[in-house]
Amino acid sequence: MLHVEKIFDEEGIQSEIDVYAALVPDGSNWKATMLIEFPDVHERKRELARLIGVEDRMFVEVEGHERIYAIADEDMERENDEKTSAVHFVRFEFGEAARAAVRAGASVKLGCDHTHYPALASIAPETLASLAGDLKD
Repeated sequence: MLHVEKIFDEEGIQSEIDVYAALVPDGSNWKATMLIEFPDVHERKRELARLIGVEDRMFVEVEGHERIYAIADEDMERENDEKTSAVHFVRFEFGEAARAAVRAGASVKLGCDHTHYPALASIAPETLASLAGDLKD
């Protein structure tokens, strides 16, 4: 971002670090930016209206544990009565037992149980191994 926005002064650099630091996991969670992409503007408008609340229905499912639902958009509300945003910032906060299970090799799925976007996918072992490193005791 510093390069793209041509920020080179110390104050500007620190400002960018402060903004983006909130997106870095802190040992008890995973954080992600969720982008809902519809190239066609008419389809996007229609679908974002149908997907209101989708950011709160995203979850991580650790084998043997209850679903961990996303905590979304803590910095600002990104939806209104007419539509959800195409971009959401989500955090999945793990309890101690779920963190230990992931670090021990439990399988993990990522999903959504929104009425208009049901999804469930296993996280690939190599990706999960990397993500497990973000979780601490």
